[in-house]
Amino acid sequence: MDRVFDLFGDPVPSNHGGRGRPQHLPTTENRNKVTLLLALGWSNGRIANALHITEPTLRKHYFSVIKFRDQQRDRMDAAVASTLWRQFVEGSTAAGKVFMAFVEKNDRMEIERTMASAPSNADGALPERVGKKQVDAQRAIDADADLMAELEQEAAAQNATAVH
Repeated sequence: MDRVFDLFGDPVPSNHGGRGRPQHLPTTENRNKVTLLLALGWSNGRIANALHITEPTLRKHYFSVIKFRDQQRDRMDAAVASTLWRQFVEGSTAAGKVFMAFVEKNDRMEIERTMASAPSNADGALPERVGKKQVDAQRAIDADADLMAELEQEAAAQNATAVH
């Protein structure tokens, strides 16, 4: 029996057009697709739409993949890096150039991550959070100080012209 595929290459279930919703059968290809989409940062809703299933069905059949959501990007980057390195060692100069760009991008990301997690004060303490009311109060104090300085300058200028 020949399998029938839809426009996007997905197999059409045998009971398509019949009563009830056809049962979803997870395949290795769909598992790999879910892993890739998780690595790209897609939400469960988007992944379910791409597979043409509901979110509960996605969670039911692909729970073992979804539970490692945070690790999927690192796994994908590692696979890309190892593939590029292998191709470079085998003699592909283009793969070497792409690999070096990949390394530079990775280094920039690590530096940004390190700088973001580093405390900004010299003593190592985290900066104190300032609320909106405190910011407004400080702005009012600064505005009063600026106004007083300006008034003192005007008064000094008037006194200087009156003395002459």
